This record gives sequence, structure tokens and C-alpha cells, in this order.
Amino acid sequence: QVQLVQSGGGSVQAGGSLRLSCATYITIYSRRCMGWFRQAPGKEREGVAGIASDSGSTGYAESGKGRFTISRDNAKNILYLHMSNLKPEDTGMYYCAAYEGTCASWTLTRFYDYWGQGTQVTVSS
Repeated sequence: QVQLVQSGGGSVQAGGSLRLSCATYITIYSRRCMGWFRQAPGKEREGVAGIASDSGSTGYAESGKGRFTISRDNAKNILYLHMSNLKPEDTGMYYCAAYEGTCASWTLTRFYDYWGQGTQVTVSS
């Protein structure tokens, strides 16, 4: 069984910081890509950041560049998303996700096989 269990999130004022965590219970030893997505009410789910489990190469959406940092602790199987200088438009439900393969398609939800349960991030102005 594959599980992605998220923690973190919450409410913060604009300019504040939050860290999201995603514990990955995946017994897969091949290359995989992991990503963070968010979904605002009435909008499609969009990729925020992605990271290759083997190389550590990262990718970011323009909206989060310079403010968001994706990282992973392979020994502990935990994926992180550190968000700083948060803005009200960052509000939404955040999901971690994973799939087998390279991260060339990290922004595309259809490539992901495994999803976390989601955690709410609310940024007030």
C-alpha cells in the first residue's frame, strides 16, 4: 500500500511562513518524482513545486519562485514545502503527490499515482 500523509498548514497573515510536510510510506526503490499542488475554491489544481527523489533537482511554478522551497529527506521519507512571504492568493488546499519516473512532467496532475489527503493553507491580508 502506498500512503502519503500530510501535516502542517493552517492560517497565517500575509508575509508569514508555513511549512508543509508529507510522510511517504512508499516501498518503491526506483526513481520517482514528488510534487506539491494547490487548489483554490473554484479553480483547477495547479503544480507549485516538484522534486526528483534521486537527483534532488527541483522545479517551481512562477507564482512561488523565490518564496517556496521544496525539499526531501530520503532517509526519513519526508517531503517538505517551506513557504515564506505568503500572500492571500496562496490560499488553498495543498496536496503532496508522487509518481514513478523523471520529473519532466511534474506540473501535470495526470502523471501522479499517489496523493496526500490535503491540508488547508489560509493567508489573510
